Amino acid sequence: MAGDIVEKVLGRPVLFNAGWRELQAIWNGKREEVVRDYSRVHVEITRALDWDYVRVPVVPAAGEYAPPEMTGEHSWIDDQGREMHFNPDAGNIIMPSHYPQMDVDDLPVDTMPFEVDPSILDALRYVVDQIGDTHFVIARSPLDGTFPWRQTVGMEEFLVKMLTEPEFVEQAVSVYVDRSITYFKAMLDAGADAVMTTDDYSDNQGPIMGADLFRKFILPGIQRQCDAIHNLGGYFIKHTDGNLWAVLDDLVDIGIDGWHGIQRNIGMDLGELKKRYGSRLCFFGGVNAETLITGGKDDVRREVKTAIQQAAPGGGLVLATSNVVPPGATYENYRAMRDAIQELGAYPISFD
Repeated sequence: MAGDIVEKVLGRPVLFNAGWRELQAIWNGKREEVVRDYSRVHVEITRALDWDYVRVPVVPAAGEYAPPEMTGEHSWIDDQGREMHFNPDAGNIIMPSHYPQMDVDDLPVDTMPFEVDPSILDALRYVVDQIGDTHFVIARSPLDGTFPWRQTVGMEEFLVKMLTEPEFVEQAVSVYVDRSITYFKAMLDAGADAVMTTDDYSDNQGPIMGADLFRKFILPGIQRQCDAIHNLGGYFIKHTDGNLWAVLDDLVDIGIDGWHGIQRNIGMDLGELKKRYGSRLCFFGGVNAETLITGGKDDVRREVKTAIQQAAPGGGLVLATSNVVPPGATYENYRAMRDAIQELGAYPISFD
């Protein structure tokens, strides 16, 4: 959720999702302050808004931090020597200026040791301790790994390598999915009920690599993650927005428990989704994120009502936005969404 909305709900300034202020706090040695704020906010906002679940990210690892070498107003050199860019208009999105050239020999191998620093789960452990007995706690993994273009050569080159260097893609997916499963175990051991991964695969037309290459390279990694989480006793919630009709049967068939990222405004109709998959899949969505920015309170209420009518009967709907609550969303629209859910979302579902 956008930090400015959190501040309005809680009535105090926060470092949670505070963008540039949050980065500066970490660089200036205030990591513990940032972690305390993340921990408190996730509990306080859950109670204040009467949420049924809370999604908790990792936090910066304990250690020494110092301001980096700046190359511009919002760009710097990171500890790996890469120039990083922060977009102040897009929330907490940070991207490198370029990706390296790599071949398969430059990738990590499956036998390389990989451990999770327990300090990155400090906020998760706090949330579990405070409300884990009363709320469903979802841990957001910092690594998905099924489409690891961020960890390697960038999206465009990674897609090219699906055709020109399939062994590179297979090795990259293998090693980063292995690492993601290590995160899953640590998160479930810390008390999370479920894990959410967040690699996106589609644009508004369909999978950007095509359905066949998705099934060849991406789906086996998701299957491994799903099986691992279930074997560890947790639930698997996959975030991936865009148009998924071409591969949604595949995702449901491998056993994911929930799907987050449903964009009704590009044709992912909740009524049709409920008809096809309602007995096998929990839906996280219902309100288009854009509506919280450009719509009015009546538009928000209408989307909430339609989503409940289409997908709530019989259970299986977690009413949320189509992605995050984005930068630019208004507090008034978010409150209208919450008020409509509380008014219309009580069972038994019935509309005149």
